Amino acid sequence: MKKVMIAAVMLLGASTTFAGDSEALKQILKAGTYAEAKALLEQNLNNLANAAEKAKAYNQLVELAMNKYNNESKIVTQNQMNDQLKQSDKNQAYDTIGMYNAAVDALNAAQECVKYDAEPNEKGKVKPKYTGLADRLWPVHTDLVNGGQAAAQKQDADNVLKYWGTFLDSESSDLFKSIGEDKRKAEDSYRGQVARFAAVYAYQAKKLDAANRYVEVAMKDTAEFKNAFNLKLLIMGDGLKTKEDSLNYIGKLKELQAQYPDNDVILDKLYNTYSGMGDKAGAKQVLNDALAKNPKNFVALADLGMLAISENNEKDAIHYLKLAVEVQPENPIVHTYLGTVLNVKASNEMVKATRNVIFDEAIKHLDKAKELDPNKQQANWGYNRYQAYYGRYGEADPRTKDAELDK
Repeated sequence: MKKVMIAAVMLLGASTTFAGDSEALKQILKAGTYAEAKALLEQNLNNLANAAEKAKAYNQLVELAMNKYNNESKIVTQNQMNDQLKQSDKNQAYDTIGMYNAAVDALNAAQECVKYDAEPNEKGKVKPKYTGLADRLWPVHTDLVNGGQAAAQKQDADNVLKYWGTFLDSESSDLFKSIGEDKRKAEDSYRGQVARFAAVYAYQAKKLDAANRYVEVAMKDTAEFKNAFNLKLLIMGDGLKTKEDSLNYIGKLKELQAQYPDNDVILDKLYNTYSGMGDKAGAKQVLNDALAKNPKNFVALADLGMLAISENNEKDAIHYLKLAVEVQPENPIVHTYLGTVLNVKASNEMVKATRNVIFDEAIKHLDKAKELDPNKQQANWGYNRYQAYYGRYGEADPRTKDAELDK
């Protein structure tokens, strides 16, 4: 009788393994693949009894995704060992995309798992069961940096954004809130660069919310700040179509200018936005305000010079461009424009002696532009330089002939 009783207890135990689980959860837990389990969970999420069941269901997705990731990862590790031992002929093929997609699936499911795991139970108490997911999945999250690089090498833009985006988004999620600073600092050397590139991919994909998130991460990295900041301004100004759009953009730029008052990129964007709206007075005021703060502000001086050129104001153009050259004497663009304006002034001068003096000054700046930018990568100084030589020395002069070669 005793043996019968023990058998009955064992049978009862076996039959009640899932006694507390709803039918919907039982089906999810029996699923053999991640895809099957995910489909069942999405169909039955509202049929799960409570937050605890939802957490358990998402944890099952984590397990199934990790099975795929671990299986492929083992092959990668073995192949690396084979390479070190010069036994590459033993290497096995593996599913690169499948491995990194599984990493993304595991991280996404884990974030849902901890979300429901943090909800109070029927007694109003929070008793999380899946706190170990953080330490388990942190290396998986880090491996997505490699996944993004592999996708980039294949020019697979969608997966680059998926892998690097998940790396960045998961890092700031509740899933990893328990991860210590030592582990986070280990990623400082590359997080900013990954974030900037991810922002570029997101911007190209017209996913502006994601682009803004990632560029903010990149801006926290000192080495990436300048490029990330310029990208932020580009993202902010994307898709301006109406005057209202432009005014909103100007408002955002002024907010940034309050944070970074010495940033000339913001100044240039403000000037160009006003100019693009046809508001010359507003554009000029922005530049004059900058000069009032710093009389040697190169951007303000150069832009005022260019604005004067557009208004056929020769006197102001020469005045501001000369001041700009004093601030940045190695800038071929400003030398080119200053030389061009002087060339026009000389051509209009009636007194020969005065004309030649002005041509000499134009040639000086255009020669400097050639010296600084011989391949015309920044400024196309060639034709204006030839004109200046032609006006000063005449067509037959060897110096003019030499200048003609570059026109």
